[in-house]
Amino acid sequence: MDGKRIQEYWSKEIDALIATYKQFELLIPDDKDECAAHKGEDGRYVEDLISEYLRKYLPKSIEVLTGFILRPAVKTGLTSKVRKKETDKHSTQLDIIVYNSNDYPIFQRFGNSVVVPPEGVLGIISVKKHLNYNDIKNEAKALRKASELCRTYDKNGEFLRGPFLALVSVKSKIDKKKTENHDWIFEQLKETYNTSPKPCFDDLVGYIGSLDEWSIFKRRPEKRTQEASYIYFNHSDYESHLGLQYLLTGILSVFYDSTRSNINRPGFTAFPSGRDADKNLGKIDVAGLRK
Repeated sequence: MDGKRIQEYWSKEIDALIATYKQFELLIPDDKDECAAHKGEDGRYVEDLISEYLRKYLPKSIEVLTGFILRPAVKTGLTSKVRKKETDKHSTQLDIIVYNSNDYPIFQRFGNSVVVPPEGVLGIISVKKHLNYNDIKNEAKALRKASELCRTYDKNGEFLRGPFLALVSVKSKIDKKKTENHDWIFEQLKETYNTSPKPCFDDLVGYIGSLDEWSIFKRRPEKRTQEASYIYFNHSDYESHLGLQYLLTGILSVFYDSTRSNINRPGFTAFPSGRDADKNLGKIDVAGLRK
């Protein structure tokens, strides 16, 4: 297979994203740390930057927002009362919510800050300027809880595919040259998800990475599964496209999934032919895809 021009295109886009952030640091420098002078704004700038890049490529019916998911205990569809015994629930504030606003309504909106129902959520992304060791468990737990709010049904009573979950940084303070650090990340995920009841496959984070440095990706099984397999890629020269492509592929896979759409997914991303993972990190037991 070819696809090299697509890979080169995505690599240049990521290089431009990183260069844009470096320009921000150059204009608003910090005298002591490797960041902009105002750390709160520094983090928000990274969120805005990643959000803007996603907006450039996703279909116009998909919005890239920030805010909360509200799961009200009300009737869904025309007659379904599956939430009859539930109570109203909401998420914590989420950095990025990827949302199908073409087909689903929004409770409240102030600019890009929203409160949305769970049915239209296609992706949930936590964003860090620097990915630190302490972020893995905290963000994996938060993403799982948000994903569980999105466990909803189609009109035939079948589960919708859950949103794509990701933890993204522009840069990482984890040394990409030390493979054991990525083993450590996987062990943190295993400890986080080693609960009773077991999580569903869709509730496990799908991507963790530093966009132009390295990627950890959850493989999608072809059939119903009782385990989730994670693989690791150390981005070599000209592979900065991998992180962005995994994000786009994950979001579009949900958008075009047969439980959500009857439209055929386009050829939009291209991974290197014959490029094996640098390491199979291992597997985590799950309670099936969605149930």
